[in-house]
Amino acid sequence: MFLLLVFFLLSIVFSFLCSIWEAVLLSISPAHAEQLKTSAPSVGNRLAGFKENIDVPLSAILTLNTLAHTVGAIGVGAQASKIWADNYINILGFELSFEAIVAGGMTLAILIFSEIIPKTIGATFWKPLTRFTVMSLQFIIWILYPFVWLSQLITGFLKKDKKESVLSRTDFSVMAQIGAREGVIKADEYRVLNNLLRFNEVRAQDIMTPRTVMVAAEKNETIQDYYNNHKSLRFSRIPIFDEKMDNMIGYFLKTDMMKAIIENKGDQAVSTLGREFLVINEIESIAKVFEKLIEKREHIALVVDEYGGVAGIVTNEDIVETLFGLEIMDESDATADMQSLAREQWKKRAKSMGIVEVD
Repeated sequence: MFLLLVFFLLSIVFSFLCSIWEAVLLSISPAHAEQLKTSAPSVGNRLAGFKENIDVPLSAILTLNTLAHTVGAIGVGAQASKIWADNYINILGFELSFEAIVAGGMTLAILIFSEIIPKTIGATFWKPLTRFTVMSLQFIIWILYPFVWLSQLITGFLKKDKKESVLSRTDFSVMAQIGAREGVIKADEYRVLNNLLRFNEVRAQDIMTPRTVMVAAEKNETIQDYYNNHKSLRFSRIPIFDEKMDNMIGYFLKTDMMKAIIENKGDQAVSTLGREFLVINEIESIAKVFEKLIEKREHIALVVDEYGGVAGIVTNEDIVETLFGLEIMDESDATADMQSLAREQWKKRAKSMGIVEVD
């Protein structure tokens, strides 16, 4: 009876540890692994090695687990045969040997005490168990190295040559969503993170102010006349066209216009205030557009279609609004909506892309 208990306990204990190690190892997040490299370099570097070659610790775990189950089953079975060789019990009309009952009990114990319970513990408390798991696994790998080496030799044929990242953009988006749902990050922080991850998917045509609602000035119009006709103008940058809107030749600043009027230069054409447009294609991602605007130290860009025709304009403000999912008011804005029609169209596109919530 003593040996039976010894074999049983050894099998359960080692299998229990193997299940905890496996659950903890597979639950450790890449972020926590990187953090450990700084806070606990010895543990963090070993863990990085395990994550880099995950088949090494898993081979050691599965080898020890198989040995524990096999030796335990054989030992318990042999001892049960010696003790209850010819003993039977009648259950609901069925005659069962004590050996069969012990085997069934062993199977049930392995399922509960070496699978369900330890894996739940490992998956739940993986963070505090990380150090114990890494250090003990390193010891197990040393002891079982011949088996680990053989396992690596076999699994080497099944590995892909090219390594793929364990994280995708979708994973980050889902993690942010979970964080917002559980209160780890705020709703507005989640919105920014989610929009940022989609920056390369949104095109200039999705956020631009369309040509049909652009306010522009004809190049030969005088500064004073333009001011007289647009005294309530709220835009800080006004495009300049030559005869028709498809011939955009630049833009001028509202502040330059006011300065020219103060300096009695109102009889000059608005083209004298002209600045060169940064031109971008409508299918360019807003990430690239933003990069170009920053690089050129510009605030506005002219958006053209595939044929070179004017499609609209896009500003840094449009890009920031897309990132935050909000509309930003300039200090000179009289209303919350600088370009009501353009913004309504933007809202519709933004809602369809999930940038802003549907009312």
